[in-house]
Parts: sequence; structure tokens; C-alpha cells
Amino acid sequence: MEAKTYHLQSSQEVLEGLGSSRGGLTGGEAARRLGEYGHNKLTETAKTPAWKRFLGQLKDPMIIILIAAAVVSAVIPLFEGGSVGLSDFADTIIIAVVVLLNAVMGVAQESKAEQAIDALKKMTAAHSKVLRDGQPATVPSEELVPGDVILLEAGDAVPADARILECASMKCEESAMTGESVPVDKSAEALQAPADGREISLGDRRNMLYMGSTIVYGRGTAVVTGTGMHTEMGKIAGALNAAKDEKTPLQEKLTQLSRYLTWLVLGICVIVFVASLLRAGEFTNPKTYVDTFIVAVSLAVAAIPEGLATVVTIVLSMGVTKMSKQGAVIRKLSAVETLGCTQIICSDKTGTLTQNKMTVVETREAGNGQLLATAMALCSDAELDDKGETVGEPTECALVAYANQCGLPKHDLKEQQPRIGELPFDSDRKLMTTVHRTAEGILQYTKGAPDCLLARCSAYFDGENEVPMTDALREQILAANKGLADKALRVLAAAYRRHAAEPAQEDYTSEKLEQSLVFCGLTGMIDPVRPEVKAAIDQCRSAGIRPVMITGDHRDTAVAIGMELGIITDPSQAITGAELNEISDEDFAQRVTEFSVYARVQPEHKVRIVKAWKARGMVTAMTGDGVNDAPSIKIADIGVGMGITGTDVTKNVADMILSDDNFATIVKAAEEGRRIYDNIRRTIRFLLSSNLSEVISILIATLLGFTILKPTHLLWINLITDAFPALALGMEAGEGDIMQRPPRDRKEGIFAGGLGVDVVWQGFVIALLTLAAYLLGDYMERGHFALENSADGMTMAFLTMSLTEMFHAFNMRRERGSVFGLRKQNWYLFGAMAFSLIATTAVIYIPALKQAFQFESISGTEYLLAVGLAFLIIPIVELVKLLRRMASRSK
Repeated sequence: MEAKTYHLQSSQEVLEGLGSSRGGLTGGEAARRLGEYGHNKLTETAKTPAWKRFLGQLKDPMIIILIAAAVVSAVIPLFEGGSVGLSDFADTIIIAVVVLLNAVMGVAQESKAEQAIDALKKMTAAHSKVLRDGQPATVPSEELVPGDVILLEAGDAVPADARILECASMKCEESAMTGESVPVDKSAEALQAPADGREISLGDRRNMLYMGSTIVYGRGTAVVTGTGMHTEMGKIAGALNAAKDEKTPLQEKLTQLSRYLTWLVLGICVIVFVASLLRAGEFTNPKTYVDTFIVAVSLAVAAIPEGLATVVTIVLSMGVTKMSKQGAVIRKLSAVETLGCTQIICSDKTGTLTQNKMTVVETREAGNGQLLATAMALCSDAELDDKGETVGEPTECALVAYANQCGLPKHDLKEQQPRIGELPFDSDRKLMTTVHRTAEGILQYTKGAPDCLLARCSAYFDGENEVPMTDALREQILAANKGLADKALRVLAAAYRRHAAEPAQEDYTSEKLEQSLVFCGLTGMIDPVRPEVKAAIDQCRSAGIRPVMITGDHRDTAVAIGMELGIITDPSQAITGAELNEISDEDFAQRVTEFSVYARVQPEHKVRIVKAWKARGMVTAMTGDGVNDAPSIKIADIGVGMGITGTDVTKNVADMILSDDNFATIVKAAEEGRRIYDNIRRTIRFLLSSNLSEVISILIATLLGFTILKPTHLLWINLITDAFPALALGMEAGEGDIMQRPPRDRKEGIFAGGLGVDVVWQGFVIALLTLAAYLLGDYMERGHFALENSADGMTMAFLTMSLTEMFHAFNMRRERGSVFGLRKQNWYLFGAMAFSLIATTAVIYIPALKQAFQFESISGTEYLLAVGLAFLIIPIVELVKLLRRMASRSK
């Protein structure tokens, strides 16, 4: 059967044509079809092969300059005449090896970052509810096959093309396919082919669902007709593969900084090259050009922090991986930066601040407890599984469990009173209605918020008769409702209505069904506060983050929970949605600081709350799970979706998904965001101060007329001494006061907070120590000071600069406090430092390496002097930190 004819067939014909049934496929048949049809996913853009990535690493201007230097170094000995040995090509070989190593490391780092992103994609992969072997099951959407029967409800993304089997008030948003922004009413009925033989357009196929669309109302079941590239979305998949890799604002700034530095340094190199030539005064000797060119290349190698952006990307990806293990799955890297700036966390109460394990603890029956339990159980979509456990939405699970405790298991009730129609719950009217066929006739049950339901009741069941609802009865019921709510219980009311005949399809509206109801009781249930949330809220306070609770519950319930958690200290700090409606947007933006608890809110109120805080310049996080929460999540600085209860719609627009739906996880993520940003600043400070020290050393030595370090030496320092400690700094634990300081201003630049000043003075100190080592080596070689080229001086300068930068990485562990006050040790950093020390010493003393780098085997005394000079960077930096702390305290 052609896919285009499914909409013209009856649901039974479609099932038969697909070899399926209303109970779905068996597990074995689904596995067989998966092998036949492949995974349900669109063709992705092919990954760049490793060899192309490798060549891509060689396109960098810095690498091109190095390759040019290697070629020049190789060619000159050939033109100078005389015997040519391997030692003449030492510089060429070293540069080639370093370039290759740099390219290989670049490819490896890209692959690691890509693997981290792929792992996150798997963690956030969509799942679908299906019928397998006749039983409900949840499977990855990628594993859906034609013939699978899927279960859909409001908020679900349609995972594949499908033909509707049955539905109740289903509406679907299909703008991705049809361009129509208004949700479309769906039906299970077969369509009639037009008499003129024309095809029915996609937008008019009311009994079909298409991948990429979203269920916005109602529920239903459908059989999958097409998956992957065989869907309508698959036909336009080429356009979907144009997405570009996301870069965070910080990454963009660093890439831009590296680009500016590259061109600036290249300009300086040209000036130095010309100036050196003029000073040499020899324009006919090729060696003069080579030596001058090498000086310019040395300056370029020293100045350009070519690995900075890459290291930052790795630090970000490592942090994101760690966050995912703690329950916060980051969907957008930019969220990591924003997390460290978070000032307001607007959180739903149910399931996030509480355990989402609702239990009915008190009831107020109108006269018959059995009737109340039956109404609550049947007017819900939760079910009992084979083990007697409830499955479904937590509130409805509590109601089904309550009926089961009353000796009324849901499956028995369904057999006695099968459902024949329904009016699904929505957050506007706060009611849900189901219609059932019973032995006595057609019976309707309605449940929902007590005040909303009571307004639609005209009678009251006293246990024997239906008596007219009076004002006095209403007052009694509202008083009972308040009594339960004052105990922080969530209260739902139930009512029923008898019908002489089955309601017509057009009668399934709130105006026609949810009127003239008979009130039958209240249930009070509680969702206990999560034990870890109180400490998390205290941590928020100390970190300058304001927690805000948003709930659909009654005001009294919201106030009780808010005060228990310490979110508010007085009931006046709470406001209801109705009261919020009376306040204009302008006034609310001024008064938003007065409220920390919002009760009886609707989704549009959440949008207003976010906008009001943002209007005051506050970085705001907002949680959400329902389809109607998507707008507020989208406009928040950090949209937080719920991994357990969240709909596909909210997950797709969220910046971060909580795999455990826990408020404490948001606070952990904020702390982790601060830690990651601090580590990135450590890395930037370390790399830029190291590079600056190299530039200063080369410039001063060039001006004084001697060579302090060669390009190969600087390449070794940048590759070995700098790269590994920089990565290790990205794994540094957060400082003890990380959640005792106010949030970072999101507008602050890279060099804010004194980082730029630190880079400059620390770079100068390292350069002076390196120059001092050269002069000492020169003196110990000659017996007197002479500003000339010295093998011992160059070797000591290399050793001192390498070790100084290595020790300086130790300094970077704390920005202002003493590193000796840290209790936790960064063993990755110590390992990187040990490796750098061994590698640097090996270059000086292993004959083949020593000859290649043109070093001298310095004496033990010279070695210890170099180590001693390098170690001075620690007490110098510690002294500056101490003076800053003393100055800060005096203020």
C-alpha cells in the first residue's frame, strides 16, 4: 500500500496492510522490522573524516608560518655548500614533529568534544510510548518501526508519520510541515477521495500525523506508517542538515581575540624582521635573512595563543559531561556561561521542590466514599500495572491508588463502566471530564480545582439523594477545602452528572458538559518536600540567587510550602494569578521583587514573571514541563525542562534538562557553571601570561642583541609546558566560597576582575626570571657578563621559563586566596607538572634531543639555580595576593 493512500483507508484496513493490530507489534517482530527498515532518524550530515580534519589543522596562519620556517631552515644548508649532516636539519625536523603533534592533538581534542556532544545527544534522545505485545512500553523514538502503535497526549512530539486509530479532542500543531500556525483538529475517520481525482493536501489529512508536528491538546493512538527518511519530513531532510555548530559567546570572543592577536603579531614580526635586517647591515648573505626570519617566527610563536580557544572548548565539554552525570543535561553550551550569572530561579513546586509522590491522606465525602473514589479513579488516565503499581501522572496515580485502597481497582471499574468519551484537562478551565456507559445509563464524572468545579455544581449528593446546592452548602464546602489546604494539602473536587443518552460529538465542550453537576466530595493529598531542597534554597540565598516558587495550587497550600522551605517569611510575599491579572506589566516590573510565591497561576503568568525579572536586568532561570510552559522557558535566560514529567515540546526549547526533575540539581548546575567559568578564567590567565612572558623575553633579547630562545624551544614550551597544565586547570574543583559570592555580571568582559592586569604583571615577572636565568648561565659559562649568544644561558633560560610556567600553573588554582589553603588536590595538575618536568629535563640531558635543540648539558649547580629561579614565581604571586587581601580588608 502506498503511503499516500493511508488517509483514505479505514483504521482496520491500515492495520491489516501494515501487518499490525490495535495491540501493537510483538517485541520480536519489532526487532525484525528495525533490521529491515532501519532506525527512525533522518540522514545526518556526514562527519568530516579524520584526514580532512588533520589538513584543516594545517590551515591556521600560525602553522603556515611554521611550515615556511621549516622549509627555509631545510633549504639554506643546501645552498651554503660543504658537507650536510642530519644536525643541519634539526630545526626542520623539530618544527615538522611539533606541527604534526599539534595537528594530531587538535584532531584528538575535536574528536573528544564531538564525542561529548554525541553522548549528550543520546542522553536527550526522544522516547515514545508504544504498545508492544499488547502492553504499554517506552522505547527510544529511533527504534520505532512501521506497524508500531504509539500512544500520544498533549505535549508529545509526533515521532514518525502515523495514521490515527482513535483520538479524543486531539489537536495537532503542524506548522513545520504545512506552515499553518493554528492547531488542526484530528479525527480517526477515513477520508473520501475527491471526485476529480486530485490528492488531498497534507494539511487536510485530518486522520494523519507527521513527524515534526506536536500534539497540543487531547490524546489518542496511532499506527506508524513511515519512519526516518520515508516520512514526509524525510523528503525535506536536506534542508535540515544545514545547522551549524553552536559556539558560546565566550568562545566567539576568544576566537576573535586570537584572530586579532595573530594579525597584530604578524605586523610586529614584519617590523622586527625589517629592523633586524637594517641593524645587521648585510643584505647579500642569505644566512642574515634566515636568522632574522627565525627571530620574527620566534616572536610569532611566542605571542599567538593558538591553543586557547581549543582548550576552552575542551574545558566546557568536560564540565558539561560532569553536569550530565549530576542530573543536569546541557543542550546548549551557552547555558554553561549563563548558569554562573543566574540571579533568579523560578521553579515549579510539584515534582521539583517536592517528591512528586502524591498520596491521598484526607477526604471530605459528600455522603458516599465509594462514589468519590470511583469518580476520581475513572476520571483519570493513570492505570494499575500487573504489579499493582500506579502508572501515569502523579496526581492521578494518587487517586487511582486511593480507589484501590478502597477496594475499587481501576481495571474492575473500567470493565463495569467503560469510557466512551472525554474532555481532557487543560490549565485554563482546571477541569477534566470523562463519560462512561453503566448498567444504569450514561454517567459523567468531572474532577478538578474545587473552586472551579463548585461554580458549575447545581446539586449536592448527601449519600442518598441529590439535593439543590445552596449558598450555605457552598460555604461549607469552601471551608472544608480551606481546612485541607491550610494543611498544605492539594485538594481536588469531584462531581457527576447523569445523561439520558450518549452525548453527541459536538456536545463535548466545557459549556455543554461541565454544567449542572452534582458535587460528591473532596480529596486532600500531599506531595512531600524533597529532603535536599531546603539546603539547596539556603545555598541559593548565600550565593545571591533568589528562589521563586510557582504553582497551580491554592494560595494557602503554596504559602505553607513556601514558608516551610524558607522561600518566603510572610504570607504577603505570595500572590495569586487572579491578583496578578489586576496589575499592569509596568507596575509588576516595579513590584516583582515583593513576591516569591505565585499560586493559581496559568502559563501566561509565567511569561509575565520572566519578563518582569528580565526588565530589571536579572538573569532568570525558569522551569517547566507542560506544553503551555514552552513560551516562558524559551524567553528565560535559562530554560529548564523536566526530564521525567516534561513534554517533548518543553524539552526541545529548553537550554537544560533535569534528568531527576529536582530543584537541588538546578542549584548544583549553577555551582558547576561558576566552577567551569572560574576554570576557564584560570586557563586564560595562565596561557596569556605565559605567552606574554615569551614575547617580552624575545623582544628584550632581540633589542640587546642575543638569542634567548629559538622557535623550536618556544614550540616545545607551548606544546608540553603549557597545554597539559592548562587542561588540568580545567578540572580544578570549585573554591570553598564559590557559592558565598554574588552571581557574576553577564556583561563583564574576558579581562574583568583584574584578569588583564594579572596577565601583564605576571607575564613581566616570568620574563624577568627567564632573562635572569640567561644572564646567570652566560656568566657561569664565560666567567663574566656579556650580552652575547650563550649555549648555557639559552639552556638555563629554556629550563627556567618551562619550570616557571609549570609552577605558575600551581598559582592559578586560586585567584585571590593562597594556594596553600586548599584542602582538595588537583592530581591531574600534579601529573601534568611532573610530566612537564621530566620531558623538559630529558630535552636538556638526552644527547640526541640536546643536540637537536642545540642545548648544553648544564651542571647540577646551574640546573638547581634555574629551578630555584622558576620556583620564585610562587612566593612572588602569593605575596601579591596577600597584599591585595590586606588592602581589601582595610577598605
